[in-house]
Amino acid sequence: MDRWESHSFRALALGPALVLSAPVWALTGVQVGASGKTYASSGVECALNPIFGMAPMVQAGLYNPKRASSATVSLNGTPVENVTFTSPDATVWLANGVNDVVVALSRKTVDAYSFDATPAYFGQPNVCIPDTRANSVSGDLEYAASLKSFATVAPGCALNPLTGRGQPYVHLVDNGTYLLNISVNNVPLTQLSQSHPHTPVFLSPGLNVISAANGALSTDNYLRDGGSGSCALP
Repeated sequence: MDRWESHSFRALALGPALVLSAPVWALTGVQVGASGKTYASSGVECALNPIFGMAPMVQAGLYNPKRASSATVSLNGTPVENVTFTSPDATVWLANGVNDVVVALSRKTVDAYSFDATPAYFGQPNVCIPDTRANSVSGDLEYAASLKSFATVAPGCALNPLTGRGQPYVHLVDNGTYLLNISVNNVPLTQLSQSHPHTPVFLSPGLNVISAANGALSTDNYLRDGGSGSCALP
């Protein structure tokens, strides 16, 4: 191992007989359906999909369910999951564009929620992937537009001590004496500074978002495909 190496939808059919009106009121981070018996996230959230990487999602399911409660959660007309008193919540991974999430308690009691997950620009994989078009590549190094950091482009393969298996990784470097807070897929990783100027970043399956934030001044973003999230050690 050289000096760089040391660290690392659900289905997008339910044809309700009657759809109730839009959600009538909201709690913090949650909106409750017109029936008062179902809920969904108040807006689109970003999370790590186990196959595709960072992707848009919402939670939906039963609100204050009784023991006999059950419902079917669907996305754009396709069933996603059955929810019950013991398992009242479903994760719904959204497709690009406007999505209709429905929680049906019966054929006549159906709450519908709408979420817009339209990408901001042409070619953006999904709304959870930041715009890195201002970054520049020179050889195997990608420089952020701020020039405060750079990252290797081609992933290597190394043993991740946290998982005990080979994983693809890239190396992220502080391009100066900046204080950079590093996160991967919205999860804090480490802090780079003059005394700790670089770190390896192991990649999860699918598309990974690596961020280097210099306080509120700037945030550098890098996108890397982790493939299956595993690799054969040399």
